[in-house]
Amino acid sequence: MVLTVLRWIAVGIMAVLAAGAAVNFALYIAFEARPALDRAKRIAAWIRLLALFWFNVEVWGRVVYTIATWK
Repeated sequence: MVLTVLRWIAVGIMAVLAAGAAVNFALYIAFEARPALDRAKRIAAWIRLLALFWFNVEVWGRVVYTIATWK
């Protein structure tokens, strides 16, 4: 249950960040605004960081659950 809640929170945050990165990339394409491209790259780095954090929590959460319910 806890991992499901964390999964949906992570997916929601990543979706918002992905939308922001897409908008900034579109601004770069439309107006050749270099700061928008730099911002899109920074947002993409945050998305990767959040995805790796989620994966780590998912794996270690299952490890802790398995140890806690071991018979």
